Amino acid sequence: MSAFPERAQIVIVGLGGIVGASIAHHLIERGWTDVVGIDKSGIPTDIGSTAHASDFCYTTSHDYLSVWTTQYSIDFFEKMGHYARVGGLEVARTGDDAWMEEIRRKVTSGKAFGTNVRHVTPAEIKALFPLIEEDQVQGGMFDPDAGLVIPRSQTVAGKLVDEAEKTGKLKSFANTPAQSLVVEDGRISGVVTHRGTIRADHVIICAGLWGRLIAEMVGEDLPVMPVDHPLTFFGPFNAFEGTGKDIGYPLLRDQGNSAYMRDTGDPKTAEGGQIEWGYYEPNHPRMCHPRDLQEKHEARLSPSQRDLEMEQIIEPLERAMELTPILGELGYNEGHSFNGLLQVSAAGGASCGESQKVRGLWYCIAIWVKDGPGYGKLIADWITDGRTEIDHASIDYARFYPHQLSEGFIEGRCYEAAQKIYFPAIHPREPYATGRNIKRSPFHAREVELGGHFMELGGWERAHGYAANEPLLEKYGDRVPMRENEWDSRHFWRVSNAEHLAMSEDCGLINLSHFYMFEVEGPDHVALMEWLCAARIGGDGNIGKGIYTHFLDDEGMVRADLTVFRMADRCRVIDGADAGPRDYHYVKRVARDKGFDVTVTDVSEAFITIGIWGPNARANLKQAVSDPDALDPENFPFAALRQIEIAGRKVMALRLSYVGEQGWELHMAYEDGLAVWDALRALGVTAVGVETYANSRRLEKSLRLQNADLLTQYNLYEADLARPKVKEADFRGKARHLEYRARVHQPAMLCTLVMTDNVDASGTARYPVGTLPVIDPETGKTLVDALGRLSYTTSIAYGPTIGKNIALAYLPHEHAEVGRKLNVEYFSQTFPVEVAAVGYAPLYDPQNLKPRS
Repeated sequence: MSAFPERAQIVIVGLGGIVGASIAHHLIERGWTDVVGIDKSGIPTDIGSTAHASDFCYTTSHDYLSVWTTQYSIDFFEKMGHYARVGGLEVARTGDDAWMEEIRRKVTSGKAFGTNVRHVTPAEIKALFPLIEEDQVQGGMFDPDAGLVIPRSQTVAGKLVDEAEKTGKLKSFANTPAQSLVVEDGRISGVVTHRGTIRADHVIICAGLWGRLIAEMVGEDLPVMPVDHPLTFFGPFNAFEGTGKDIGYPLLRDQGNSAYMRDTGDPKTAEGGQIEWGYYEPNHPRMCHPRDLQEKHEARLSPSQRDLEMEQIIEPLERAMELTPILGELGYNEGHSFNGLLQVSAAGGASCGESQKVRGLWYCIAIWVKDGPGYGKLIADWITDGRTEIDHASIDYARFYPHQLSEGFIEGRCYEAAQKIYFPAIHPREPYATGRNIKRSPFHAREVELGGHFMELGGWERAHGYAANEPLLEKYGDRVPMRENEWDSRHFWRVSNAEHLAMSEDCGLINLSHFYMFEVEGPDHVALMEWLCAARIGGDGNIGKGIYTHFLDDEGMVRADLTVFRMADRCRVIDGADAGPRDYHYVKRVARDKGFDVTVTDVSEAFITIGIWGPNARANLKQAVSDPDALDPENFPFAALRQIEIAGRKVMALRLSYVGEQGWELHMAYEDGLAVWDALRALGVTAVGVETYANSRRLEKSLRLQNADLLTQYNLYEADLARPKVKEADFRGKARHLEYRARVHQPAMLCTLVMTDNVDASGTARYPVGTLPVIDPETGKTLVDALGRLSYTTSIAYGPTIGKNIALAYLPHEHAEVGRKLNVEYFSQTFPVEVAAVGYAPLYDPQNLKPRS
């Protein structure tokens, strides 16, 4: 072993697992020349999840990022000669129609995201997997690209480290745990070990189950927890004796039973001659905090392998024997069976990216083997370029609010996640049961009295509709369809569409308490915002205006979508709840990196916002303000920001509309919110749920949503949000932005689609939720643009004013034509759509006259 170095460009804590080893490989590939990796045990790991992982890979997911990382990883493993592409089955049992529907949804998502998954019949399932009872299944799907990392991901990790060391650009040190992290002036500067302290410019934590303990060293936490995963083995199974194979049959998932199984190949291979059956506990998953993990010398097997009690699995195992009787015929290998610890997330995704508190400290935690090399590439690109080729908002550690990093919140949400690893299917609008009522508007009690149907975003309780408004269905019922399909109607309240229509005829109040706000002040506040924003921020003429704008990354792609209040002494950024924390940390980082003299302060909970919109918004608001004439159009132009007074409270009013109607966003101190709400409600203004704002009217107005329609895979011109003129001042991404502007046409455009027929094969009208592939009717294939980007719906909702399902999707240039007939697929059924608009072109009030009235 070489001498322990005193300095490195990058230190990887947790080199021995597949994630750490993959990061080291990709860093060197990107040109880093001085990387040091340490691990608390062996390299490759003999105690982490990689050491016991089942090592199989399926490409199917309802999340594009997950599909992308898995597809990349499969190709990576295969190029190394360590992948058996045997395919993978997933079955629905006879009588389990609900899971058959989920399989149809998975095949549809597979088409959207570029997989090769297909439906299979019971006879095809039997032919592919002879151990199954054909009469026990009604159908399933087959993923031909699924398979197994061979002989083990542990072996691959070791090989990656060996190859990296041979380049002279990586030094590895096993049995070298990180004892503490050195932080100087808010930046990482080193790692302390028993071998000595190594100084570094960057430190990447990929310590798996132990990641939270490392984060605690700098006063942070990660929203992940280990959970027991029962792994059992049965044998001897000699069907593949003499073949030399690590696996013979395809993988089999029986997710309706929350289980899977596979053979382990030739008895002469490392773990061969057995059947492995694994299970995820959907009712009472067994969690543990990393601080309770045993040390290596204390564990019977290893710290990540805990003893298994047969009582944990006896019921699902008996059901498994009905499907595959061989499990009851072979002997149970009790000594080989165990509970393998793996990580689940409190936030539906991994924790990756730079620390919120310490610059240069990076995390890559809660990654499964199937995604390891993909995340290795993402982290290496991110740390090298500041961006990744695929949008990473859903995994960025900067996305978390402080309350989401509290221990109680993490435990509750992780428990829920552990209950749904395999079963049941997770609805796109699925709410959490824990971690609720953390943030409530000052008028929350009023909303409860109205029978609010609450969902949560960013900790805020938001009513999507109000039971008190159900009489509106008597007036608008013929325009608000019943959603007969349970999946389509789940977590949706029909009254919200009636509220939508009522607002357009009169006036409505919408609780916008979820807005994330931060202020930028100091000598350089205008200069910083000018550099960050694509729109012009500077100049005295912009003082007193609300400026809709975007942050671009260095490639000119859309990183953020927000509004800037330009005030005399500061800028207040009004952002969405989903994107706000990331943008806040990003602004702070840019300010520090570029030397801007500013202070950036989160004021989200200091202010509250109420929207008042509709053709009678001005008339109603005039009755509540101290100076009614100030609201006249000549005194209060569109997009202007003015201070008004309601119920004796100072209110900052922005004349802007996200719902396509006349009206204002009203911003006020949190403690003034109740008085303002009551004053407006006393005028008879209807409370309207946020469903209208976030979905139904947004789609009728063709308005884009960050992290859904606006992604770092697309530029502002493709989203059709670029301003007519590019400002003179320099801004991040300007050079690339000008290049895109000079194109004859963009490779793709964000288009508005309408479903021209939404009735399925059973005669039921459908109202889709989730992601649908956009398909060429002539070829039956998902559309792909010249840059290889797939076409799928980025937003979809029923528009009650238009009377149709409306979707947004990026279409290749050659298909982006108004009137073009295309198809979408939903639960494996095809529905016709038509391109109603190319780029930004509202279906409701196309000339945008109503907001300016």
